[in-house]
Amino acid sequence: MSDYRVQAGDIHEDQVTSLMESYSAKLPSSFFLGASFASIIGSLILKTQGKDENALFVGQWAAPFLLLGIYNKMVKQHGSDAETRD
Repeated sequence: MSDYRVQAGDIHEDQVTSLMESYSAKLPSSFFLGASFASIIGSLILKTQGKDENALFVGQWAAPFLLLGIYNKMVKQHGSDAETRD
């Protein structure tokens, strides 16, 4: 039986990913949480103004902001490429 699991250091991240992670890691995690709350509040404001389609559009930004915050936190804690860690 073959083992198809990827081990730490087997696959390397490209330079674009490393560059994006170096910039996003400079942002505090509270930035993404704040952006999520801002999209929810913006959606509520648009909904009260009767702009239902825009409210749905802006309200759907909350989940991606939270996911970006989780990704940002993981990069800060674990790094992006296992080979570059000690």
